[in-house]
Amino acid sequence: MIGQGETRNILVVEDEFIIACDIIQGLTRRGFSAHGPVATGEEAVSLSGRLKPDVVLMDIRLAGAMDGVDAAAVIERLYAIPVVYLTASSERATIERAMATHPLGLMLKPFDADRLAEMLAAAPRRKES
Repeated sequence: MIGQGETRNILVVEDEFIIACDIIQGLTRRGFSAHGPVATGEEAVSLSGRLKPDVVLMDIRLAGAMDGVDAAAVIERLYAIPVVYLTASSERATIERAMATHPLGLMLKPFDADRLAEMLAAAPRRKES
C-alpha cells in the first residue's frame, strides 16, 4: 500500500497495550515497519532519538509524567520527526494545545485504518539532523 516499494518506519506511542498492538498489526499489514508500543512520553522521546522513525504516531494521553503533546514538542525540536496524533480526546483545549505543536495530522479514535495509513504514507521524510 505504501508505494514505490518504500517501507515507512513508524513509532507507535500508545499506553493502551491492546490498542497499540492492534495499530501495529494494522500498520504492518499495510507495509509499514511499526515499532513499539511505547507507553510514556519519556520513552517516546528516548526511542525517537535512537530509532529516528519517519513518523511518530502519538496518543495525547499517556502514562508517566510527560503527555503526548509535550513529548511531540520535544521530538520535533530535537529530531525534526513529524508527529501524527491519534487520540480519543476531543476536548477543545486539548485539541488546540496539540495543534499548537504543528503536527502532521490529528485523528480521533475510533479511526479509519486505511485513512491513517494514507496519511502516514504521505508524510514527508524526517529532516536529517
